[in-house]
Amino acid sequence: MKTLKIIVKGKVQGVFFRAFVKGIADKTDLKGWVRNLGDGSVEIRAQGSAEQLQELIQKCYQGSPHSVVESLQKDFIETDEVFEGFAVKH
Repeated sequence: MKTLKIIVKGKVQGVFFRAFVKGIADKTDLKGWVRNLGDGSVEIRAQGSAEQLQELIQKCYQGSPHSVVESLQKDFIETDEVFEGFAVKH
């Protein structure tokens, strides 16, 4: 199981982007969370197989219907944390 940190930049707040990511995570059985950041970007932490994470990355590039994704910063990170489910943080 790998843990991926993604920072999504662009018009990604106020356009249901976090709900969009949660829907992807629920369908692909990813664990982790998504939250808005103060600079207008969105941070995602996701755990799953390489295939699950690749699907998440591809969908994030597409974005939710009203979002405009300008860039994705992706980094695999080392963590001892094991996520239960997938949460939308506020």
